[in-house]
Amino acid sequence: MSVVANAGFPLLTATAVLPAVGAIATAAVPAARRTTAKWLALLFSLATLVLAAIVLVRFEPGGDRYQLVESHAWIADFGVRYELGVDGIAVALIALTALLIPFVILAGWHDADPLETKSSRWRPTQGFFALILLVEAMVIISFEATDVFLFYIFFEAMLIPMYFLIGGFGDRAHAGDDDAAATQRSYAAVKFLLYNLAGGLIMLAAVIGLYVVAGNFSLQEIAAARASGELDMATNTERLLFLGFFFAFAVKAPLWPLHTWLPNAMGEATAPVAVLITAVVDKVGTFAMLRFCLQLFPEASKWATPVILVLALISIIYGALLAVGQRDIKRLVAYASISHFGFIILGIFAMTSQGQSGATLYMVNHGISTAALMLVAGFLISRRGSRLIADYGGVQKVAPVLAGTFLIGGLATLSLPGLAPFVSEFLVLVGTFARYPVIGIIATLGIVLAALYVLVLYQRTMTGPLKPGLEKLPDLRVRELVVITPLIALLIFLGVYPKPLTEIVNPAVEHTMSDVQKKDPQPEVEAAK
Repeated sequence: MSVVANAGFPLLTATAVLPAVGAIATAAVPAARRTTAKWLALLFSLATLVLAAIVLVRFEPGGDRYQLVESHAWIADFGVRYELGVDGIAVALIALTALLIPFVILAGWHDADPLETKSSRWRPTQGFFALILLVEAMVIISFEATDVFLFYIFFEAMLIPMYFLIGGFGDRAHAGDDDAAATQRSYAAVKFLLYNLAGGLIMLAAVIGLYVVAGNFSLQEIAAARASGELDMATNTERLLFLGFFFAFAVKAPLWPLHTWLPNAMGEATAPVAVLITAVVDKVGTFAMLRFCLQLFPEASKWATPVILVLALISIIYGALLAVGQRDIKRLVAYASISHFGFIILGIFAMTSQGQSGATLYMVNHGISTAALMLVAGFLISRRGSRLIADYGGVQKVAPVLAGTFLIGGLATLSLPGLAPFVSEFLVLVGTFARYPVIGIIATLGIVLAALYVLVLYQRTMTGPLKPGLEKLPDLRVRELVVITPLIALLIFLGVYPKPLTEIVNPAVEHTMSDVQKKDPQPEVEAAK
């Protein structure tokens, strides 16, 4: 099978290149013109959002599986091509990424402003915003790449700017900017990098093994050869290659027990960078499970399903239980995200159309809900200078808008009906129960625990007597409202009317189900007497 590229403007390339150009332009702004750098970064992020919207409009849900395809020779001697294409799942996640980055930039408007301390003078504001745009570019091209080697390059490359965002621009509002705080940030950044590099190195071995077996790196050509019988992998070979890919994606996701880097990274990063980690970067891991694991290694995916479902179930319960016991607001959100990623992986490997549609919607909706909750939490922490839940109380008395948006973000996190994550979680549980009823029943415990950690968090921080020192706590400012209001509106809109998303996602899910040769279980109906 040869991949035919669409003629015309390279829209997918432009969508990925534009934020990279923005990163270079932002970094080149003179050090004294910090405000100019901020506005330039915001402008490039908004322009990228426009291109992502065009991709969304031009994508035809009922059309070819991969659309807007671009394919050019790159390293011909090794079968490497510059090959891009998007299906409905990729389009939804590109739109999510492009949507969140302007809010991340606005929310972090003052996070990299220099302080009058020795350790902060080396950190230019321009570098902070340039790194954010660079991460956006790498994430978008990872969603677009249909050449396995091309995907691998950017899957790994995004670790470098993330390392500097965590270690070089950490959460000064809570920990300060002294040497001890810098050490904590450095530890979190190194742990993030080592975990993900380990996963990437194992994946590299699997990528090389795939080339040895298939002779090229084209996802579409390899998948077509497998479907037609031209490429027949030995069972053990397929399983080993699958494990190499899956391990790297499970670290990125993150899946228990490969998750321990996430609470450290989110805790030490600024709130906008924490959103970048869990709402954007980590989605590459779960997306890749759908695109690469299931499509390239269908038999091995079915072979590994029982173990993966158990690990996903442990992630759901374990993450929720640890969230209940947290005293740190940001680490609570981090453990809640581990639980949510468990639901996403559960939906993917339930091998039902409802489960996989729910998992894809969960990726989008979790990104929006976590962004809303974490950014409001970040605004709160920046006012008080503490991440500890015990340092708050009665905030709704002095900052009712902040408290109200915090509540909506929290209710979305616990998947309240009427808000977007409910639809996703419901589909995941229905799809899982249809094939694995025991696992589906146990997974519902995650919903109960989510209600516990969210409502207790709100009660302890926002209700009750006003804590000393909070009497003059300001409510949300105009810039902060501009960040939060659209996210809240999206949570409500997609909770009431998810059809725009499901229409894009469902055809791609049908293709994935066809890859693994699975059909939805039919309900057993007792014959009428």
